[in-house]
Amino acid sequence: MASKENEKNQLFLGLFIHSIGLGELEYLRDTAVCVDKSGKIVAIKTNCGQKEAEEMLYPKLGWDASDVAVTTTEDGQFFFPGFIDTHVHAPQYPNVGIFGKSTLLDWLNTYTFPMESSLASLPKARRVYTRCIRQTLSYGTTTAAYYATIHVPSTNLLADLCLSMGQRAFIGRVCMDNLGPDYYLDESAATSITATQQTIDHIRRIDESFALVSPILTPRFAPACSVEAMKSLAKLHQQTGLPIQTHISENVAEVELVREMFPNCKSYADVYDTYGLLCNKTILAHAIHLSEDEAQLIAQRGAKVAHCPCSNSALTSGEARVRWLLEKGIAVGLGTDMSGGYSPSVLEAARQAALVSNHLAMPAGKYADVPPEEREKAKLSVEEVLHLATRGGAQVVGLSDRIGGFDVGKEWDAQLISLGLVKETPDSDDMADTGNVDIFGWEMWEERVAKWVFNGDDRNVRKVWVRGRLVHERAVNANEV
Repeated sequence: MASKENEKNQLFLGLFIHSIGLGELEYLRDTAVCVDKSGKIVAIKTNCGQKEAEEMLYPKLGWDASDVAVTTTEDGQFFFPGFIDTHVHAPQYPNVGIFGKSTLLDWLNTYTFPMESSLASLPKARRVYTRCIRQTLSYGTTTAAYYATIHVPSTNLLADLCLSMGQRAFIGRVCMDNLGPDYYLDESAATSITATQQTIDHIRRIDESFALVSPILTPRFAPACSVEAMKSLAKLHQQTGLPIQTHISENVAEVELVREMFPNCKSYADVYDTYGLLCNKTILAHAIHLSEDEAQLIAQRGAKVAHCPCSNSALTSGEARVRWLLEKGIAVGLGTDMSGGYSPSVLEAARQAALVSNHLAMPAGKYADVPPEEREKAKLSVEEVLHLATRGGAQVVGLSDRIGGFDVGKEWDAQLISLGLVKETPDSDDMADTGNVDIFGWEMWEERVAKWVFNGDDRNVRKVWVRGRLVHERAVNANEV
């Protein structure tokens, strides 16, 4: 299991980049960040090197230099907050990139349900979940809101693995007692709630205060749950205060199905509201086809949205209007939504969020009648999508007081990003793999960050920490920085 405290206090030196608001990145150059053994940031000082830190910060903190581990950025490197994946299906990881020619409902039956049901096998679940966690960590994901399966033992295993491998996680045992294949359904609403409680109890045993791993109530989506199940989950939420995650308005056919199944409700969002599942701890994935009334209801209840642009495009579900949601006061984060999404990378989700927003601004299509200046507002900048990937995600998962940026009092969930520096005189036979981002040296840092967003991948993620614990380190080639 993950150790509660690190062996030493830690000093991080160099360039730190983080979002301080939607559309605004702060660049902290020549800065020292002190992280104590519990993994919490206890001091930040700009224009400070190791000597100054030892002379000015250590005495105030009661630190001895012999009990401090030091990490310093090199040229082309910077620290960035860990990414927060607000919507990801761990058991679907083996299917990333496999869509066939399906849209959502067909895809579920063809690929998703068979894969998820097979993870009743614990050896297979261990194999899949271990690789899923390792891959997401390697891409800089320090926090993930996971959907597991209907199986209690394998869901509990996912929680165990996240704790032992050091990834901050929300673990959702999936509830579905209504719509699904006969071989992959809860027997009843009562069975669904009992099984969910078993996972809650297990996570409380392994991480009593939910410091790293927390349960999350997970009705798959309204059509998959009976009214009794939704009401019972709402009651469980009221008793425990646990967060809730589900899907909403991902696909036009899905929205129509909800309308047919719940004729007494005004809308998809109203289904969740009617049965007590729409609140300030609810994470709604997708939210593509919401009406004005639904968006207002979601904003009034304080529910949050997980934007999943890779999946929305891959399954031809539609384009979520992120700016529209934000302007209504709805918090938005990013989700990879594996395996509807094709990548474990939140950075990929960020770049796709930017590109999809550009589609909303184009002069043809669904919003062709919208005035050009209004369409232009839909576009998301590099700075904005990085906000969604960090502080926005922290708000969505209810941890904005603990993670998402470099602030005193927050926990050290961070990545060391390393960009490839092109030599003044490159060797024609140099085949070292420094990643897909080439930096020539004349770029401003804002331009380097943009190149990272649109070209970066796991090769740029040199190290990853969660609560101060080093949970991933990439092997370095001799010719790399």
